[in-house]
Amino acid sequence: MRRPNNQSGITLIGFLLILMVLGFFAFLGMRLFPVYIEYYGLRQAMKALAAEPGVATKTPEQIRSSLDTKLDFSYVTNVKKNNVRVTRQGGNYLLNVRYEVRGPLVYNLEYIATFDHTETLTRGGSL
Repeated sequence: MRRPNNQSGITLIGFLLILMVLGFFAFLGMRLFPVYIEYYGLRQAMKALAAEPGVATKTPEQIRSSLDTKLDFSYVTNVKKNNVRVTRQGGNYLLNVRYEVRGPLVYNLEYIATFDHTETLTRGGSL
């Protein structure tokens, strides 16, 4: 007599558990994606500022103003003026932006994302 083949596959409960886990990570991605897109916009603005010729000959206030203009075009809203530091190192400037973003996750849970990026501003600009 012949035995029936064993069935293979996933059960409904297993499928629902996998769907819940994937849904949770998709939810996290939707919450954190805008924060990271804004950070990459900040990095691009800082790199564009570093690539400007003669940027190290400007005053720190002119550098902050130029960065602020670039951040407006990149729709970066979480970086405030007190998050931007311009310090002299030799004949160059170091432009450092450090900030954190807080936002709601679920019910009474929040996320905190901390970002810190530094660019060196040279007299000739960098490419």
